[in-house]
Amino acid sequence: MSDSEGPAEPDAPRAGKDKKKINWLAEIRGLALMLLGVLAFHTLVAKPFYIPSASMMPNLMVGDRLIVSKYPYGWSWVSASFHLLPRSDWRIAPRDPEYGDIVIAVPPDRAEDYIKRVVALPGDRIALVDGQIILNGEAVPQEVEPRLRIPADQQICDGRPCLDVFWQYRTRLSDGSTVYEVPTYRETLPNGASYLIIDHQDQWLDNFDEIVIPEGHVFLMGDNRDHSADSRAPVEGRGLGGPVPISNVGGRAEIITFSLDGSAGWNPLSWLRALRTERAWTTLRPELRDTEEGANGQT
Repeated sequence: MSDSEGPAEPDAPRAGKDKKKINWLAEIRGLALMLLGVLAFHTLVAKPFYIPSASMMPNLMVGDRLIVSKYPYGWSWVSASFHLLPRSDWRIAPRDPEYGDIVIAVPPDRAEDYIKRVVALPGDRIALVDGQIILNGEAVPQEVEPRLRIPADQQICDGRPCLDVFWQYRTRLSDGSTVYEVPTYRETLPNGASYLIIDHQDQWLDNFDEIVIPEGHVFLMGDNRDHSADSRAPVEGRGLGGPVPISNVGGRAEIITFSLDGSAGWNPLSWLRALRTERAWTTLRPELRDTEEGANGQT
């Protein structure tokens, strides 16, 4: 009787033979597509924005993180991420801003984003007299409001506490906390857009001879009127140098996502202590009021 052989056993796999090879070309292509998708969203839809200065107080505080939508006024050279395109006056799907919109804009001499409020539109006549806007020959109503109490937290602007400019309004409360009680007004534009401003001193930007806003331009101002380099200020003073081309306006501020008071350090636990929870998810669209109501409170 002959010996029978059983089925042959498979060879033991050699270490590493069956490991799947990484397709580095496909990985790089996937990362590139993901990066392009992020840049496209950042360019065409929305981008995050950080508030670095006190020029829009009391409505925006240093440390606020915002969402800025990129499409409300169409797209231009300034829409591109990191301002990669050369300056030009072309616009795709152009639309004009509305009174009271908070927008980001690029000054004419440097690639920085400023955040300001639209106070005059194409064709408007605008002047300032003693800090009050005169729009098309009519004074924009300003109502005196109760003084805002702004916490004296650790907001830093250009290496110094932002609120030092309000030193004369510094007050210690009964609970031991320190606040600044600053002169506050409510301004209401012709479409009913209403918002708070701070105006606490007489200074050279309070008066501005009447000009006509050219087509395709807007006039921008900060809500912290005595501490804002905006359309009132010359380019040499780091201002916007007059009306701003809408092609230099990169989007509209929509909402505050979260805010840090400046006390956060490298430790993530400090971020929680620094959160201003009351500011999260605050809309930045101006309140709309009856303009006749606003006119009754004119100062």
